[in-house]
Amino acid sequence: MAQLELILAAYGKEVEIFPEDWEKRPEGADYLYRTGVVLVRDADVQRVIELFRGGQPAEGGIGGVTRLLLPGEVPPDAPEDRSYTQRFLRYADLRLGRGVVTPEHLFYVCPSVSPCPATEPEQVPPGSPPDPVLPTPFLSAGAADGRGVKVVVLDVGWSDAPAAYWLGGVTGDPENAFDGSGRIRPYAGHGTFIAGVLRAVARNAEVVVKSYFTTAGAMWEFDLAQALDEVLDLAPDIISLSAGTRTRFNLPPLGLDVFVETRLNRINGLALVAAAGNESTRDYFWPAAFPETVGVGALAVNGRDRASFSNFGGWVDVYAPGEDLVNAFLTGEYQCTEPPHTGELRTFEGMARWSGTSFATPLVAGLIAGRMSVTGESAKQAADALLAFARTQPEPGTGPVLRAGDALA
Repeated sequence: MAQLELILAAYGKEVEIFPEDWEKRPEGADYLYRTGVVLVRDADVQRVIELFRGGQPAEGGIGGVTRLLLPGEVPPDAPEDRSYTQRFLRYADLRLGRGVVTPEHLFYVCPSVSPCPATEPEQVPPGSPPDPVLPTPFLSAGAADGRGVKVVVLDVGWSDAPAAYWLGGVTGDPENAFDGSGRIRPYAGHGTFIAGVLRAVARNAEVVVKSYFTTAGAMWEFDLAQALDEVLDLAPDIISLSAGTRTRFNLPPLGLDVFVETRLNRINGLALVAAAGNESTRDYFWPAAFPETVGVGALAVNGRDRASFSNFGGWVDVYAPGEDLVNAFLTGEYQCTEPPHTGELRTFEGMARWSGTSFATPLVAGLIAGRMSVTGESAKQAADALLAFARTQPEPGTGPVLRAGDALA
């Protein structure tokens, strides 16, 4: 639960955890949400304010959804056996139906039960090559190298890795990677590793890493919807998102639901590729569970079985290598926060071994980019073709799979 402790330390009383007794449960927390705030579709704001006998719409976000600041007093006929915010939610459920009023969930590059990298970064010998990486014949002139394709990664930011030749030309927002003692922060290097995986299978794709998950690797749902909207200004072909959350009642998160309905679905050819999460559950993990996204689970080292940490279920579109991948990382010392290695000091020299659906996701994004550079298809068309191929080679007990080198299969 060290990851939750980092979030609690960063957000304090601004964040709540459901259920309240999560520390006593073997499965831990279901979801995190914002204290004193709910989300409502714009069309429902007035009737919700009347029901709650108050409330103040906040600024920002995207058209179609409103962040509503709750009034100081709970209506007298609201349920009493819950926390302040949960009482409003339960009251709205009873009077308006589930899903009209939702909590503002916290999205993070690490889910609340297991870190999204499923492990913390591990040391590799100096000079280790990336793994997986496509051999030279796959990257020769005219090959599926992602040329002419733009991929935007929403993550913790970008740290240049000069020794990683395959990252040449990658750009992005600089991340605040080191703490006051000069050590690598938790989750730092996550965006750089993701860019490395993507470039290892699509060497000439244009990759831009944006810095949004800057507070304990997390951000609020309302802000994430706005960030995704802003990213559309960059005219990407593919958006790669290695973050998400489970939600109240497993319902689609309202802020992202509106983004998908009013933004994503109105841009021809755009593909959103998202991590399925690392909680080893079949519960929906959003936004990967949206039908409009490509939800990516992780394969184990043997390339056949589902990785033990990967979420699963019919909502996961495809599984790709995501365990013990090797790629670009930071240079410096890192102190582990997760048991059983808590306190262990690790030294890195620009490369690391890491596991998680976080890293299976850019591999699939890279395959889509690689296919596009040869076929001329849009990202959506290329993704559909690759998923159709993946369904022809399912692994028993796992599902459809894609591997490095499958761009033109």
